[in-house]
Amino acid sequence: MARSLKKGPFVDGHLREKVEGLNTRNEKKVVKTWSRRSTIVPEMIGHTIAVHNGKKFIPVYVTEQMIGHKLGEFAPTRTFKAHSGDRKVEAATT
Repeated sequence: MARSLKKGPFVDGHLREKVEGLNTRNEKKVVKTWSRRSTIVPEMIGHTIAVHNGKKFIPVYVTEQMIGHKLGEFAPTRTFKAHSGDRKVEAATT
């Protein structure tokens, strides 16, 4: 379900403050955050935000096409290894 337009996009306060601080100082530092639920807003364009995936921080360079998406969409939490059946078939053919 979408968020109300009246409320606007959700961005955690601490993350918004960090990005606004970088914009006022014209700095391009990597900002670490655990806030996967925050929406990407136009002020974040051009910054690299390190999003935590539960194990490590994944650097995400924010571009114009990402506006409106959540930060967590760009830092996957699960790593797919392989299906167990594929290894059996692969071993039988070699």
